Amino acid sequence: MTKEENLQRIERLKTIVLNMPEKPGSYQYYDEHGTIIYVGKAKNLKARCSTYFHTEVDRYKTKVLVSKIHNITYTVVKSEAEALLLENQLIKQFQPRYNVLLKDGKSYPSIAVTKEYLPRIFKTRHIDRKGAMYFGPYSHIPTINGLLELFKNLYPIRRCHQPMTKEGVETGKYKLCLEYHMKNCLGPCVGNQSHEEYMQYIDTAIRILKGDTATLRKEMLTQMQELAAEMKFEEAQIVKRRYELITAHQEKSQIITSTGHNIDVFSIDNDEQIAYINYLHVVEGAINQAFTFEYKKKLDESKEELLVRGIMDMRDKWGSTAKEIVLPFHVELPLESIEITIPQRGDKRQLLSLSELNVKQYKVDRLKQQDKLNPEQKAVRLMKEIQDHLKLPTLPYQIECFDNSNISGSDAVAGCVVFKKCKPSKADYRKYNIKTVVGPDDYASMQEVVRRRYSRMIEEGTTLPDLIITDGGAGQMSVVRAVVEGELGLQIPIAGLAKDDRHRTHELLYGNPPMTIALKQESALFRLLTQIQDEVHRFAITFHRDKRSKSQLRSELDTIPGVGPKTKEALLKAFKSVKRIKEASEEELSKVIGEAKAKAIKNYFSQGSSSSVNNNVLNE
Repeated sequence: MTKEENLQRIERLKTIVLNMPEKPGSYQYYDEHGTIIYVGKAKNLKARCSTYFHTEVDRYKTKVLVSKIHNITYTVVKSEAEALLLENQLIKQFQPRYNVLLKDGKSYPSIAVTKEYLPRIFKTRHIDRKGAMYFGPYSHIPTINGLLELFKNLYPIRRCHQPMTKEGVETGKYKLCLEYHMKNCLGPCVGNQSHEEYMQYIDTAIRILKGDTATLRKEMLTQMQELAAEMKFEEAQIVKRRYELITAHQEKSQIITSTGHNIDVFSIDNDEQIAYINYLHVVEGAINQAFTFEYKKKLDESKEELLVRGIMDMRDKWGSTAKEIVLPFHVELPLESIEITIPQRGDKRQLLSLSELNVKQYKVDRLKQQDKLNPEQKAVRLMKEIQDHLKLPTLPYQIECFDNSNISGSDAVAGCVVFKKCKPSKADYRKYNIKTVVGPDDYASMQEVVRRRYSRMIEEGTTLPDLIITDGGAGQMSVVRAVVEGELGLQIPIAGLAKDDRHRTHELLYGNPPMTIALKQESALFRLLTQIQDEVHRFAITFHRDKRSKSQLRSELDTIPGVGPKTKEALLKAFKSVKRIKEASEEELSKVIGEAKAKAIKNYFSQGSSSSVNNNVLNE
């Protein structure tokens, strides 16, 4: 690889990293052959992966790793613990060259519920589906210990290791152990506790492990209140501790589920040209493959058609034989003995939600990369979105927006900002002093400005805008339409941007009568409209402040014969205010502006001339 090729490789990788989300997840590095060489986890994917490409990285091993990276992928999850579990699973699955491999077979512990006559519940790292059902694994050891302690306190389930059968209990084969005498067990092995009651304890424990704790917590809350009402505070405290243990128990990881068999999970998102499909492959309850891929549309394929193609391609590529496929909606698959699940709740719904989260994130990242590589494409896409939302006859290449600014009608001004190809065209911005309107009348001021703007553009033959946006609601749109369409006879689409109580862009209005156009507030289009509204407000209010400042700078010095701008500037620079100039002696004034002017100023003030202008500090 040449030096130039290596620089291109690094820049391409940095672009991928810059577009990564600031969310928890697992990232994977690939070599030039497409082989995973490193798997990592991160609380913040973007921040973590950026550290590999800092120029000050001095660790030799890190430099070697970075020199081998040719591509980066990642999977977004909802917590750092889930990222840790996924990293652990992927390392075992792919055994990357630069990871410390987990060759000892150890994993995070799970909770086993044995399939015996008198089942036991215990922590284990060994999975044998035939002899028990398993919940977990748990990355947070105190959580698993707290659950076992919870079961011990709530339900005295046996903790001895001896396998027990129905025949053994009935024939008196077993004897009471120390756990019984310590009151940790009710002695079901000798018939002191019925099998039905014991199995109720086991079933309730399984409900807790599955996350079905709402009913149990409600029952405990009622029990606490009853005990407290009976003044049995110690017993109420014990129930409270159990209640808090259940409440504090987090839901099982979405990365590792209690699903005992293998399943495939697919989700899809698309735009006009490309479909994005995410694939999660779950083996024995653990995700060991997670990919998002693209399909370029050739015709007007439906979501169903694209998803079917993605399912067939991915299952074939990865050799999946899973008999169950989890999907967001039903499709017809040319596969035999396949069960399609469209989950509404539970573990599978959480897996589908995770898949949907990843496909949406991938789509956003791809659009960001494309926009950086081709800004022109982003502008066209935004203009097309505006055209589609407002049903405009042409792309809104030139957008103009107006706003007024005044204080109780004084120093009234207005501003017009122009956006071309969704970018500010500051050379085309215009400022307007309101000439015909007296008092604070925003509607009349807006009409004057619009009339002056487009009358002149018609006279000069200047290209008219494709869309006019008013900084206001239906009222502003109505008065602008009266001038544009009624007086000038122009057919220019008019929209309005309304703000909420906090003076933030709230909604886009369009039509006659105006209707609210639904826009997602996190979308690029909504951000563009917010930028336009903020820009015209900034432009108008800055012009108003400048004009107001100039008017406030007028002082008594302007009325003194022989005192021009340069003399006034020299005096204000030396004395800072009119008050100090009045108090200065003729000698002090002479040092700044000469004897003749100093004498004229002292004579003027000594005659008691007054002014209506406030003598505040003038050099603001």
